[in-house]
Amino acid sequence: MSKTIELIYDFVSPNAYLVWQPLKEIAARQQASIKITPAFLGGMHKLTGNAPPFIRDADVKGKNDYARLEMQRFIVKHKRLRFKMNPKFPFNSITLLRMLVSLSDGEQVRFIDAVAPALWEDALDVTDTVALEAVLTKAGFDAASLADKAQDPAIKQAVIDNTDHAVARGCFGIPTFFIGQEMFFGKERLGQIEEMLGSL
Repeated sequence: MSKTIELIYDFVSPNAYLVWQPLKEIAARQQASIKITPAFLGGMHKLTGNAPPFIRDADVKGKNDYARLEMQRFIVKHKRLRFKMNPKFPFNSITLLRMLVSLSDGEQVRFIDAVAPALWEDALDVTDTVALEAVLTKAGFDAASLADKAQDPAIKQAVIDNTDHAVARGCFGIPTFFIGQEMFFGKERLGQIEEMLGSL
């Protein structure tokens, strides 16, 4: 089995932001590669009947409070201390996903490295095209070209296909990971992912 971690990814998931740097560190330690599959979490929820935990669990006494506690523990453990909830959450990430899917593997990593912190550390408003362009330009991207690609019907279809395929494989939320056919869901599975990589 190849030492490749496939990450089903959407920018709108705060947990996808939180897991990104620790996952890269695991990949480096285990000499593994990361394959990014952009998929639309909103579409995934619609297809599976799932919902964001803060909505789904709103009436369960204590559950969201505990989820926030676990998130804070993860933040401290993995030193993601600049994290803060985006004031526009849940924002529409579809344009960012289309941009991401249009890029090569190496460019995808660089794109996430630039955009995810802007969203989850600096409160980027994705509807502010000037602010988004500034983030992309600073990271060395041609923002106008990416905006054009995001309107390409083939690119739009690629995100739809990725989402449909992810659900067909068992995905119901993000972040989801695959090592071969083995699926892992959630940032709490990083230890299991590293154990499997270490056994290959």
